Amino acid sequence: QVQVVESGGGLVQPGGSLRLSCAASGTLARTNAMGWYRQAPGKQRALVATITSGGSTNYADSVKGRFTISRGDAVNTVYLQMNSLKPEDTAVYYCNVYSSISSRTYWGQGTQVTVSS
Repeated sequence: QVQVVESGGGLVQPGGSLRLSCAASGTLARTNAMGWYRQAPGKQRALVATITSGGSTNYADSVKGRFTISRGDAVNTVYLQMNSLKPEDTAVYYCNVYSSISSRTYWGQGTQVTVSS
């Protein structure tokens, strides 16, 4: 069993910053590919940023230069530093982890990010 828990969402003004945290636990290898996705109202869930087990990162064009995905010191934790936030970044942000043991992807419950003045 694998659990994924996100935290750090909230309300922020345009131009502000937030840092999201994600912790995965359970039957996992020491390092796994992890990622952040978001779903805005009325839209499909979309990739924000991913990081491979080797540390390579990938970003959606809309967040390049503003968002940074990084690993924490604890096993299977990942952060999303979001700067220069825009109203269009408003969404529920989801974290996932790919387990190389089960060959499955596990998702968290999501955390709401609202960018508004």
